[in-house]
Amino acid sequence: MINHAYLENLRRRISGLETEMSAPGVAANPQKMQALMHDYAHQKKVATAAEIFLKLEDTIAESRAMLADATTDTELREMAAAELSEAEGKLSEAEKAVKIALLPPDPSDSKNVIMEIRAGTGGDEAALFAGDLYRMYSRYAENNGLRLSVMDVSPSETGGYKEIVFSVEGEMVYKKLKYESGTHRVQRVPATETQGRIHTSAATVAVLAEAEEVDIEVKNEDLRIDTYRSSGSGGQHVNTTDSAIRITHIPTGVVVQCQDERSQHKNKAKALRVLRSKLYEARQQQIDAEQSASRRSQVGSGDRSEKIRTYNYPQNRLTDHRINLTLYKLDRVVDGDLNEVFDALYEHDIELKMKAHTDKTAQA
Repeated sequence: MINHAYLENLRRRISGLETEMSAPGVAANPQKMQALMHDYAHQKKVATAAEIFLKLEDTIAESRAMLADATTDTELREMAAAELSEAEGKLSEAEKAVKIALLPPDPSDSKNVIMEIRAGTGGDEAALFAGDLYRMYSRYAENNGLRLSVMDVSPSETGGYKEIVFSVEGEMVYKKLKYESGTHRVQRVPATETQGRIHTSAATVAVLAEAEEVDIEVKNEDLRIDTYRSSGSGGQHVNTTDSAIRITHIPTGVVVQCQDERSQHKNKAKALRVLRSKLYEARQQQIDAEQSASRRSQVGSGDRSEKIRTYNYPQNRLTDHRINLTLYKLDRVVDGDLNEVFDALYEHDIELKMKAHTDKTAQA
């Protein structure tokens, strides 16, 4: 129950966390500091939402008391009625904000991401579509002040990509992009189609929260590192030295590679970033599997095989199948205008999580 005593307890908890974070030796323990900072941010968010909600409740109680008092003069009565109406209008949203703040935070939301786009069914057209998806995310990053950097690329001979791996860095990036994992389907008339028939192709997208060294420890003895000559589109961009890197994580069999840089050292560093993120994702999926209710309360499973969205070019239509969202502005979406899609996915995810949280509380 949210009341003033609860808010005071929150404030004491926040003050205690501030003291703990400033204690000698804590800064030297990155994992502990990270955990404290996540807890601190969560408690501050709850306290802010609770304070707004309680102020509205106090305003409502005071206004009703003034209106019930026969000695209240006309001017004060009018003022109280206006304040009561305004506070009651805001109370529902404030209560929802508290419920959202109380939800356990996703520890990955503040992380940067590594994205992988792979051409699926559809041959050359699928590779072109993979290129279109990469351009869409590139424009989104550009429009929202995010930094995008290619880590590995396998171009298609006819244009587009067989596969492209890239990082996106910025504020709360994983929170914005995490719903993009899955199969994206395109329906359009390919440039090579002489009969004007609509073809369906697909590409898969994976979004990995970028793990830091404090999240995942990778031991050198667990790695097999191979070097090879990178491939490219020809000309000056093809390396003449064995600078491309392939890393195999022996305990799990996970394989990553990077050939975008001309420096073997830089390719190795990028490949290790991808490897840590893949191992981090595997660990998070294991945790989700152990807490199956949590996984069911999220939008989609993040599985590449799940068809999440259709891009229909003839109708200028985008359909997100997970939330039954249809927008007739595909041209703007593929040009990076994704905020409406991302906001709808986030709102739906929050609704599912609030329901799951309510059901769990009722069963307790």
